[in-house]
Amino acid sequence: MTHALNIGQRIDGRYGELSPQEQRAADFILDHLSDLAVYNASELARLSGVSKATVSRLFRRLGFQDSAEVRDHARALRSHGSPIGGPGASAGTPSRLAAHADAEHENLRRLLESLDDGRLDAASRLIVTAGTVVVIGMRNSYPLALHLREQLVQVRDRVRLAPQPGQSLAEDLAGLGSNDVVVLLGFRRRASGFGALVAAIHRRGIPLVLIADSSARRHSDLATHWLECPIDSVSAFDSYATAMSLINLLVTGAMGANVRESRTRIAAITSVYEDLEELEVPW
Repeated sequence: MTHALNIGQRIDGRYGELSPQEQRAADFILDHLSDLAVYNASELARLSGVSKATVSRLFRRLGFQDSAEVRDHARALRSHGSPIGGPGASAGTPSRLAAHADAEHENLRRLLESLDDGRLDAASRLIVTAGTVVVIGMRNSYPLALHLREQLVQVRDRVRLAPQPGQSLAEDLAGLGSNDVVVLLGFRRRASGFGALVAAIHRRGIPLVLIADSSARRHSDLATHWLECPIDSVSAFDSYATAMSLINLLVTGAMGANVRESRTRIAAITSVYEDLEELEVPW
């Protein structure tokens, strides 16, 4: 059972059994989980103020053979999208903020570089000309899907979000065909049925715009358009800044592909806002 747990869970489960020195090393590890993939036993000992023997003994108590296995464990967790940062990590220090800014900039650069082959415009045109658009997102992708739907509905009608809370997907896919489109967001860690969903959409001949990180690349062959968003982060959690930026570009492209109808719809929505007094007056 121990080997099924990540290192933070292992520490939590055995913390009371550790010696004071081992607890000191464990506290440092919990506060610096996001850096664990690069530390060896000597560095951990020095930084936590204990002996190397204490660190090695702690690792064995937690079910690891040595620091190399711990580093491999940390890399595997991060590559699968597991949050591996502790509450004591100094996220707001100048060096951390600078590293965060650098990582965000690099993600955005990679995203924009991947879009210069025309795939963004092609995806936008497909979305704006489809009969019905169904936007699907589960787990971490659901808030992004919700935001995409709320932006798309400004520039065209017949845009649905799926799944609705507590509901399944079959009802939203039934009746869709080659004149419609599914926009599927699938960022790690995806639900286990993600591959089956992609295959089902493909079998039914429904055009698919797939938006995800690189871990979903194996599903991209079944997509009409594949839009990959880098989500690398120096913090405990994946960053979705590029996904939000892509949504902005995608909807802007959809609006530009059908300017007259988009502007007509926006004007109609604004009129209803005023009738219902739904929005705060900015002055």
